[in-house]
Amino acid sequence: MGLLRSSVASILICAPLLASANTRIDRYAIVSRYNPHRNASSQTTPIQVGNGNFAFGADVTGLQTFLPWATMSSWGWKNDSLPAGKTQADIDDYKGVSWPSHGRDIEYMFDGEPLMMQWMISNPNRVNLGQVGLLFADGNGSAANVTEADLSDISQDLDLWTGIITSSFTYQGKKITVQTSSAQSSSAIGVTVTSPLLQTGQLGIFVDFPWNDGTNKFSAPFVGTFSMTSNHTTALRTGNGLGGNVQAEISHTQVNTTFLTSIGGDAFSIFRVSPSAHRYNILPSSQSSSLSVVVSYSPAALKSVPEPSAIESESKEVWNGFWSSSGFVDLYTGSTDSRAEELQRRVILSRYLLHVNEAGDNPPQESGLVNNGWYGKFHMEMFFWHLCHWALWNNWDLLDRATGVYAEWLQSSLERAQVQEGYTSGARWSKMTDPTGRSAPGEINELLIWQQPHPLVIATYDYRAHKTRTTLEKWKDVVNETANWMADFAWFNQSSSRYDLGPTMYTVAEDTNPNITRNPSFELSYWRFGLDLAGEWFDHLGEKQPSAWTHVKENLAPLPVEDGLYAVYDGIESDFWTDPTYINDHPSLVGLHGWLPLTANVSLDIAKATADKAFTSWNISNCWGWDFPMLAMSAARNGELDQAVEWLLHPLFEFDDVGMPVGGVRAPTPYFPGSGSLLYAVAMMAEGWDGSKTKAPGFPGKSEGWNVRTEGMSQAL
Repeated sequence: MGLLRSSVASILICAPLLASANTRIDRYAIVSRYNPHRNASSQTTPIQVGNGNFAFGADVTGLQTFLPWATMSSWGWKNDSLPAGKTQADIDDYKGVSWPSHGRDIEYMFDGEPLMMQWMISNPNRVNLGQVGLLFADGNGSAANVTEADLSDISQDLDLWTGIITSSFTYQGKKITVQTSSAQSSSAIGVTVTSPLLQTGQLGIFVDFPWNDGTNKFSAPFVGTFSMTSNHTTALRTGNGLGGNVQAEISHTQVNTTFLTSIGGDAFSIFRVSPSAHRYNILPSSQSSSLSVVVSYSPAALKSVPEPSAIESESKEVWNGFWSSSGFVDLYTGSTDSRAEELQRRVILSRYLLHVNEAGDNPPQESGLVNNGWYGKFHMEMFFWHLCHWALWNNWDLLDRATGVYAEWLQSSLERAQVQEGYTSGARWSKMTDPTGRSAPGEINELLIWQQPHPLVIATYDYRAHKTRTTLEKWKDVVNETANWMADFAWFNQSSSRYDLGPTMYTVAEDTNPNITRNPSFELSYWRFGLDLAGEWFDHLGEKQPSAWTHVKENLAPLPVEDGLYAVYDGIESDFWTDPTYINDHPSLVGLHGWLPLTANVSLDIAKATADKAFTSWNISNCWGWDFPMLAMSAARNGELDQAVEWLLHPLFEFDDVGMPVGGVRAPTPYFPGSGSLLYAVAMMAEGWDGSKTKAPGFPGKSEGWNVRTEGMSQAL
């Protein structure tokens, strides 16, 4: 498969580099080879700088001049006003619905009072912190009517090794250069504009602030509304009383939440465009042809902001360390298979984008920090696909930022399981949530279960990487209560003398009837795997694991089989392979040996035959995102190596010119679980998995045109 191309992208293609197996990988050469280049703004994706907790999306000017791409953070959340006539008491008194389950009623939060339920689904919601653009002025500080079409000689490059965007273009015969970088330890950007137009008052910078609310689940690219100026307020402060080197501070209040924008750098003047607007223009105070500013966002007043040069230096240092010190996979050097080029490009760009968008203190949302789908909330069932790749690439400094939410939300998850839903023990992890850990009401949100074993997998990777008593104690309570609920959720079927899963539950694909879904194949396998990992954890601790774990896992219902193949769930129609109801969404059956290692309750022969059937019978045209890496991992573990590569480069699994994963048929762009799953699959295929015997066991060999080298990687389970 050839390189992905577009009118806004060009990538230099050189002859493959040659290297022996004993030489160090030239990481700089490979990373720099894929530096994104644009000569026009993309209407679908920005080019970004950021640090995992903060990201700034830019158009071709290096700012948000013509396209108001979002400036987003892990901390920037707000609540909308309550529905008319509703009070805090209505939230406190909210009740959902009770559904019968094996002789008892389980209380769920969905199907409650509609207005309050929708408010709780969409709140809190994440906000776009503000817009920073290039001001084209008339010489008196007023904005000139300029469009991107008025620019010429446009050239924009993102240096992946330093995390710095350089954009240059010509306006009215004068060259303009903009350099954009992000702080790595705060929510700030540094901007340096160079042009003779600065000296004549024809060029400056503006900041603007949109209204954000939770009325839309999807409105990608969601950036807020700039026309609804009466819904929110801004206020400017300058002069004495500001912290340190802060020259201007703008407070932005939406409902009851206020965020601050602090601006420093070279001397400038700033003024509000009009009393009714939330746009402020910034013009240099000197006659210099260069203007450097810092725009910093925060939930509270800052004592100072970093200098522009400090942001640039910090960006260079952190990104150099990221590329140099963690895991690396070289697919390109010495490979003759033409597909290696594109796969390497996707890997490098995905590594950059996930550091920018998905290395924060909270789990990421599906679109990272690019836009605001799903109200900006994150989905705990996607924690694995978003973040587990960091373990295989040995980026524990980044993964550790988010894994702490399991301990932080343990108490609320215990209450969800035992107080709200009436289970006797354990913690039930939510699906759709926010920084509070509260579950967003919704039938699928509360009946999905495959997020439950995730912390057991992540904890296991943590211990494999560090093997310390501190790690064992850090995860002990989470492991214990996670497995306790798994054992309690399984119910003993007197007629079969086995433990069943469900009803009531949704499968991975979310397309079955929750009231009849019983013993789904993937969830049964994942339950067994998770309980095995929990037991091993207590073995490492030197403590006896609860007998309930062992009893449940050894007596789980067998995976359902129809005509020699695993079925989606027990009792499903025998012709389900031809029923569009069941073969249109995530093909989780291929995960039984691929995504998961072979568990004790899975037959290798049946799993392989089931995967082969899925390859030919599933409606692949409706697959999306992480489906394709999951298919690739199945093919790799089953020895179908060329097919594994093909799945990673499937025409429906697209990545654009800057590496953004295209949402495809089911979700807005970008859909970052596609990137995380790609990196997990490539790491597994390149470094191997427990029990694999050959180098790069998931890729074809040298005789088939593949020369795969790794540094600093860890094997998959």
